[in-house]
Amino acid sequence: MKNSVTQHQQVIEVMEENGGFATLGHLYQHVDISDWKTKTPFKTINRIAQDNRFFFKIRPVLWALKSKEKEVLSSFSIEKPKDKIAETFSHSYFQGLLLEIGNLSGLGTFGPNQDKNRQFLSKPLGEVSTVKAIYPFSYDPFINRAKTVDVIWFNDRKMPTAFFEVEHSTDIFNSLIKFADLTDFHSRFVIVADVARRREFDSKLTSTVFMNIKDRFSYLTYEQLSELHTRTHMLTKSLKKLPFLNDQF
Repeated sequence: MKNSVTQHQQVIEVMEENGGFATLGHLYQHVDISDWKTKTPFKTINRIAQDNRFFFKIRPVLWALKSKEKEVLSSFSIEKPKDKIAETFSHSYFQGLLLEIGNLSGLGTFGPNQDKNRQFLSKPLGEVSTVKAIYPFSYDPFINRAKTVDVIWFNDRKMPTAFFEVEHSTDIFNSLIKFADLTDFHSRFVIVADVARRREFDSKLTSTVFMNIKDRFSYLTYEQLSELHTRTHMLTKSLKKLPFLNDQF
């Protein structure tokens, strides 16, 4: 039987192989739990990652080794774990989570060309997305508008099934207007932002511009997105086939 020390070492080794850090989802996928004598191995991994003797938290569901603290924080241009992280890191991090969730769900994923060189953990966003050139799913004016959306998920018919805008500090109203221009498509429209901006989102939707379409828009907090990313990894590891995420937002 593998004891807790060995389980800790397994998590440490997976992080070391990944550059000294990992999302919980990455740990769920790569830690070998086949011999663990527990009915809740994912909860065990979660508990181990929160052991501050060995690990520290960078972002929601993103953990790193204390032994690699300086190297990891330097790679993300962060001086200390509790310091405010640069907007580019926050924005591209959550774009990357959205792209990975879409990939795990068997969807095509697209991010705008202007963001393709932004970093998501150890790789540029352009390497995470699976759709390198946006599908010509409609007339040019719609395609050109869609090209600027932070993340798009496409179904197997190459039609957009969900649009996401990550709003770290910019005006939510502008993203809602962008969504409004695309509501002729049978898609979901999701604002991703800090929980503190939910009131702003609700306030913007009271505008008469959105009177007939406001029910098409959803709000996903950073914490909810992070949990969804972890849960998606857990389901793909457990079930191998992932049910579509219609009820998540």
